[in-house]
Amino acid sequence: MVHQGRDIIRDSGTDAVELAFRPTRTDILRGIQVRERVRGLAPVRWIFTVLCAGFAAFTALGGADAAVLTALSLLTAALIWGTPRLQANHVFRTVSWQGEYRATVTDSGIAVDTEHTTLVQRWTLFRGYRETPEHLVLLSRDPNILVLEVAPKRGLRGEDDLARLRDLLDRHLPRV
Repeated sequence: MVHQGRDIIRDSGTDAVELAFRPTRTDILRGIQVRERVRGLAPVRWIFTVLCAGFAAFTALGGADAAVLTALSLLTAALIWGTPRLQANHVFRTVSWQGEYRATVTDSGIAVDTEHTTLVQRWTLFRGYRETPEHLVLLSRDPNILVLEVAPKRGLRGEDDLARLRDLLDRHLPRV
């Protein structure tokens, strides 16, 4: 395929903001945590964690006969609590080998390049974005928010680029 769309993003004739970064587990974890908060899953996860831990405490009163049930309940509580971290580790293994990411954000959308891939995303893919102290997280429109774009602020050249990036995002996406 000769034309892959990335030229439209780069040559849109507008002011572009560029980021360069290597993704970290923390970047991915923050994106997953933002997605959980937007979807309202964080309280549900904590409720099930507390219920499983409480059940483990209750079964521990049963003595040695309930040791297996207690251990399984504690394991379940730990897995429920750790699900975002497990997901982040899995995604990190998937993307980390690609090296440095270079993102270009314009009025047309976002183009992300690595040594091995080029990904072009139009603004219509996203429902909105949320800013954290260290990241800007863009969330897809699909009901389960399966696509996240995490832009670490450390990938920007300075505060001017951050202000320009916020301005671009505000023009095209609502804050969620």
